[in-house]
Amino acid sequence: MKRWSPAERTTAIATLVLFISLFLPWFTYNYGLGSVSVDGLWHGWMYLVFILCLVILVYLVSRAGFSEMPFKLPIAGEQLLLVASVVNLVLTVLAFVDKPGGIGFSGIGWGFGAFVGLIAAIVAAVPLGMPALRARRK
Repeated sequence: MKRWSPAERTTAIATLVLFISLFLPWFTYNYGLGSVSVDGLWHGWMYLVFILCLVILVYLVSRAGFSEMPFKLPIAGEQLLLVASVVNLVLTVLAFVDKPGGIGFSGIGWGFGAFVGLIAAIVAAVPLGMPALRARRK
């Protein structure tokens, strides 16, 4: 892990938290006698977030383990991390906003995993995205 930059460390930890949050309750519904919940993979597109989290983590672990990468990427590693974390952020925000039953349906609330996942997706993207935005403005 000493080979990682501080932004990559933050992205790795936040991506791992996002990955775990996909299996936590994201949406809950109380119906009097009990309650039901669904995890973050309820939305089909969140499987893409699942796969991108794995790609990010495999890339960072292999980068930490090898002095020379055993494979060649078509883009720079920083760009890969930035694109993957921004796609994760966009899909996670969509999943957070799009509650089951639609926006106007009452009774369905957010679970713990939805907030953890949203915060983790933001934290994973910001350290990589802010330098890219600053560079574009100059």
